[in-house]
Amino acid sequence: MGVRHINPEGLHRSPAFSQAVVVERPAKTIYIGGQNGVGPDGKVVGPTLGEQAGQAIRNLATILESEGASLANIVHWTIAVVDGQSFDEGFAAFQQVWNPADPPPAITVHTVAGLVPGVLVEIDAVAVV
Repeated sequence: MGVRHINPEGLHRSPAFSQAVVVERPAKTIYIGGQNGVGPDGKVVGPTLGEQAGQAIRNLATILESEGASLANIVHWTIAVVDGQSFDEGFAAFQQVWNPADPPPAITVHTVAGLVPGVLVEIDAVAVV
């Protein structure tokens, strides 16, 4: 596909993210706006970061599937988490859906003072097919 996940020597290696992703050929690129823990009914799915992160990832998967892609096509995501939340819950939600055989995307994580009322996490992504 012409996508390489790179982790150059001299940088920390993690099973949760790649340091960078290189797209070497023209490809269909999908830019996904911020997804959060809101279900199909428009309501926040639960009060915990784990529940909301899981829903946000399911929302990402739904968008990707509508374009013939999957979570494995994500090359970068940006995650905003409300300050004071345990990152462990969000990482656990990621581990439940991510195939460890797929190279993880590059990731940027921010803590924020707040999001839409009741929302604890928002994830946007870029996928290459």
